[in-house]
Amino acid sequence: MRTLGLIGGMSWESTVEYYRKINELVNKKLGGWNSAKLLLYSLNFEQIVKFQKEFKWSELTKILVDAAVKLEKCGAEAILICTNTMHKVAPDVKREINVPIIDIVEVTAKKIRSSGLKRIGLLGTKFTMEDGFYQYRLKKYAIDTLTPDSVDREIVNDIIYEELCKGIRSEKSKRTILRVIEKLKQKGAGGIILGCTELPLLVNEGDSDITIFDTTKIHCEEAVKFILGES
Repeated sequence: MRTLGLIGGMSWESTVEYYRKINELVNKKLGGWNSAKLLLYSLNFEQIVKFQKEFKWSELTKILVDAAVKLEKCGAEAILICTNTMHKVAPDVKREINVPIIDIVEVTAKKIRSSGLKRIGLLGTKFTMEDGFYQYRLKKYAIDTLTPDSVDREIVNDIIYEELCKGIRSEKSKRTILRVIEKLKQKGAGGIILGCTELPLLVNEGDSDITIFDTTKIHCEEAVKFILGES
């Protein structure tokens, strides 16, 4: 069994789900008392949010590089960044370490390609929906991306940061997210990426008749393949 390093705390609400899902999947495959060999470096999300709002991506890169390097020194054989938004700087982090990064955008793109869908709606933080790094990577797989209008992007972003990252889950916000999903469907999206690891805390694959791509789940499944030497 390989050792995986997790960079979490962005937010810790979704990092808990990573820890739970990875261990559940390992145990489901191996049975008994088996669980994953994990190293967790959990960051202070207050500092991350501050730098995000100030667009200090170079400072954020330094924070993630520091975490990744420390995990590698402690024996991590690959790194998993437990967030979509911070994959904006994942290529920069990768250049500073000697072990692979299990990239959430890459594994999600491959999952969508295998489904045969060509046009996808993307939900996430404003950074994920607006900065283009997700769309650029999906385009390489011949996948077109639709995002909500500017008003809905603000609403989705606020639900993520002001509610889900603080452990608040409301039926009203769930209905709001489902409304945004329906609007993307009407615009031609054949599926929806829950491109924030907090969104599956509110909406799941059974809540809509459109195909939902839960990036947390997809990421964890790929992580388990690595841990068990299947990839």
